[in-house]
Amino acid sequence: MDNQLVVSTFLTWQAQQRQASPHTIAAYQRDLQQLMKAEIPFEQLTPRDIRARLAALAAGGLSPRSLARMLSAWRRCFHYLVNRHGWESNPCDGIHPPKADKRLPEVVTPDLASFFLDSMTGDDPLTLRDRAMFELLYSCGLRVSELVGLDQHDLDLDEQLLVVRFGKGKKSRLVPFGQSAKAAVQHWLAVRGPWAAQPALFINQQGGRLTTRTVQLRIKAQGIKAGIPQNLYPHLLRHACASHVLQSSQDLRGVQELLGHASIVSTQVYTHLDFQHLASVYDKTHPRAKKGSSGGSED
Repeated sequence: MDNQLVVSTFLTWQAQQRQASPHTIAAYQRDLQQLMKAEIPFEQLTPRDIRARLAALAAGGLSPRSLARMLSAWRRCFHYLVNRHGWESNPCDGIHPPKADKRLPEVVTPDLASFFLDSMTGDDPLTLRDRAMFELLYSCGLRVSELVGLDQHDLDLDEQLLVVRFGKGKKSRLVPFGQSAKAAVQHWLAVRGPWAAQPALFINQQGGRLTTRTVQLRIKAQGIKAGIPQNLYPHLLRHACASHVLQSSQDLRGVQELLGHASIVSTQVYTHLDFQHLASVYDKTHPRAKKGSSGGSED
């Protein structure tokens, strides 16, 4: 079976048996075409050949993230050939892609976040709704999907607590919010009533639950209106919340619970933002930090 037929057979199986989307099929095809450029029959490929092809693509400038995706596609194809066509082995087994550098989250300063939120001064229902949404995003570190999924009964204004549902299993976490967010939500609820009787906390003018895309467009438009040079988007306020709380509290576990991260590793990416604060504390407190400090005898 030549390589082109192998790829065609695999893609047909993905489409018909696995019900893969056209987008997924096209991605598999692009990735497998890169392997075909090795000009070795797939049935003769060895782990050494796979590593050589990855090295060649890396030398050509392909990112570690793209290489990982590509290797995954190759591995899946050979897994299919082993299980469905009786091929002897999968040459991709045991091969790991180069580690991708962690992309550090983009954040805004506390002053810029406050300036952005305070720029929303109108008292029309749309402005009051948007102000409440953005205050909660920043106060609670919400994902935009969590924000639009909120119902009115998830809100406890007296205790300033929010029940946030997240993940495929609809897990929940209890998140506090600040006084500014409370005031903004109260102003929104005062004008929300006539719009709809459904439970969604944030709705459009037709009474339907807001979509994530609408929130993205609204925050971007407000950022431009306020004259903020930085591109604003909902997840940026989540990042800002995490980094600002961590800078103030030094409580990594607390930030993990606030954001709903399953692993502390996901939260640790914010620690790089706190380096300046740590350096400042060190300079003020460590006995050996100041210039000209005399050294004592070693024990």
